[in-house]
Amino acid sequence: MAEGGAAGGGGMSRLGARFAALQARNRCALIPYITAGDPRPAATVDLLHAMVAAGADVLELGVPFSDPMADGPVIQAACERALAHRVSLADVLEMVAEFRRADPDTPVVLMGYLNPIERMGYAAFAEAAAAVGADGVLTVDMPPEEAGELAGLLREKQLDPVFLLSPTSTDARITAAATQGSGFLYYVALKGVTGAGHVDVNEVAGRLSYIRGLSDLPIGVGFGVSDHATATILAAVADAVVIGSALIRVLQTHQNDFAAAKEKIAMLVDAMRGSLDEARQLVDGRERHNNADIKASP
Repeated sequence: MAEGGAAGGGGMSRLGARFAALQARNRCALIPYITAGDPRPAATVDLLHAMVAAGADVLELGVPFSDPMADGPVIQAACERALAHRVSLADVLEMVAEFRRADPDTPVVLMGYLNPIERMGYAAFAEAAAAVGADGVLTVDMPPEEAGELAGLLREKQLDPVFLLSPTSTDARITAAATQGSGFLYYVALKGVTGAGHVDVNEVAGRLSYIRGLSDLPIGVGFGVSDHATATILAAVADAVVIGSALIRVLQTHQNDFAAAKEKIAMLVDAMRGSLDEARQLVDGRERHNNADIKASP
């Protein structure tokens, strides 16, 4: 069984340490996603700080790509807006460096596709990502079975390789993702692209329970988490909830008014943080009540 949160070199990564601290407090991690450079490059770092101030535990920063096949139209449009500003992988790394100068603690996971990493070179990318203070790398189109070289280089630099699991992932795929990965596993809550469909929470709960039988890594749930009701229910069963499309829609609506966009993003993250905390408190209350009933039984 893979153990959670340890990157290469024998120490615990910043991402692993954050999840360990959250689990000790029985807190569900909130992981908001934005695409770097959307709606404009100068806005990204301010948005990252605003989301942390509003209650984000981990940040997921999308690397713009011209063919984001796993993403729905909302995030595809965000990539197009960022690419219109010629935002590159090197630019994204500089944004992380700027963010890290003011925030030494909040983990940042880079999410994107393999092509920009291949163009930079695996070793060069791992070194550069570590140098700017990134913490994890989720490469959407690299399955864990093929990720040995890149994952090894990332772990050498104390970076966590994060892999996707889906409702149809086999035992072999789950085991490979847990073996090659660290930090957390990212469970795709539905079949399809980001922002599509509705989440079957009971099905997700069952799958998370099954995956936990094969891995000790924390499990974050994303894709399809577009409202407070869904996030609240998932908080009772997941170690983390990832929200993306709901935030990108705000940026799309207010792309010409950054002050309004930043305010509304912060409000949405703050409200989601409150929903997750309330959900965990309800679960704690039910568990305490059930335990009391058990102890009181003759």
